[in-house]
Amino acid sequence: MKRKELITLSRVEHDRYLIIGKVMKREMSQVEAADLLNISDRYVRTLIGKVRKKGFKGLAHGNRGRASPRKMSESEEKRIAGIIREKYWDFGPTFAAEKLWGREGIRISDEKLRQIMIKEGIWRARRRRGEIHQWRERKHFYGQLVQMDGSHHAWLEERGPKLVLMGYIDDATNISYGHFYDSEGLQPAMESLEAYIRRYGVPRALYLDKLSTYKAVRQPTLEELLRGEEAQTQFERAAKEIGIDVIHADSPQAKGRIEREFGTLQDRLVKELRLADVRSRDEANRFLESYWPIHNQRFARPAKCPEDLHRPLSKGRDLRDIFCLKGSRTINDGYMVRWKGRVLAIANPSIAMKRRQTQVLERFDGTLTIRFNGRSLEYREVQDIKPGPRPLEEPKKAPEKQKKPCVPAPNHPWRRWDPSLHHNSSLERICR
Repeated sequence: MKRKELITLSRVEHDRYLIIGKVMKREMSQVEAADLLNISDRYVRTLIGKVRKKGFKGLAHGNRGRASPRKMSESEEKRIAGIIREKYWDFGPTFAAEKLWGREGIRISDEKLRQIMIKEGIWRARRRRGEIHQWRERKHFYGQLVQMDGSHHAWLEERGPKLVLMGYIDDATNISYGHFYDSEGLQPAMESLEAYIRRYGVPRALYLDKLSTYKAVRQPTLEELLRGEEAQTQFERAAKEIGIDVIHADSPQAKGRIEREFGTLQDRLVKELRLADVRSRDEANRFLESYWPIHNQRFARPAKCPEDLHRPLSKGRDLRDIFCLKGSRTINDGYMVRWKGRVLAIANPSIAMKRRQTQVLERFDGTLTIRFNGRSLEYREVQDIKPGPRPLEEPKKAPEKQKKPCVPAPNHPWRRWDPSLHHNSSLERICR
């Protein structure tokens, strides 16, 4: 008995067979069939020829049931899995595929590598969480808004100290930049922003959180109130001075671009630093110089509008005079200025300086500059001449006053009192 052959058709192929059958029975024209099947009438005639020659089987794909000639062998899959286990055991499929091609010379698609890693138990598919915050459209221009934040993480794992990455990402293009520091504070924030400006230019606005370094928690001073200004930090002052608008986010979700970027960097950059055997902060910062161009080439995207809104730095302007500690002080009658417990005596003073406001600039390398009417003053530091507190003395006792005898007045009742009468009246009361 001849064994029946099982032919499997997809739904599209089955619909084609029904329509081609009507054409062959002259119940429908070839043009109408082509319009229904969304193919050309020439291909309709090709299908008619296949059905006449092979029947149902003519509509099935010729390679159905056959192994692909480009299928990877079992031994090659095992070899790739071994390399992943040895060198890239904690890499994701996409990142691992990049490293296999860049370092091992093995070209493989992300999806194929993911299947191999799942099959060998190296990778487990992750379930994505649904978005819980309102989506915000990207800015249209490069340099219109830059998100900034610090990421505390074991970037060097066990090979070195725990560092903080002061990171920046452009909202429109995803172009990223950053620098490693030992901590997050005023100096890292100012130095990293200065490095960003030297590399890309002055952005229009910065989007950051409400850390006390970035947003003031104190009450405004009297001078600020008179000027109608709110209290501001040194960082806000520097950003305003160079022409950058500072916007404070109300939640981590609001600055989701930089938060997601840190998630990517904590996965990819940590592994890149491991492969490069980086062990110190200086080595990590040198590595970043060559890493950022590769990272941005991989993840950057074109902005909706081609214009770049980064402004070039004005000529003759020193960023070191902006990104520093700055404050106003009064020149006292002795032509001296006090700054953080230090006394600075002005050399070659003039009477016009007395009790006038001056500006003190303290850079992070420890140098101090005193500015008066736009020019720098020479000075020397002297010891604090303010007199110290007087030594405590025992309080002197007041001299004791001699008590004078009390003499009753002539008309005092005591002088009019008769003891005999008082005694007799008492006896009479007792007898009664």
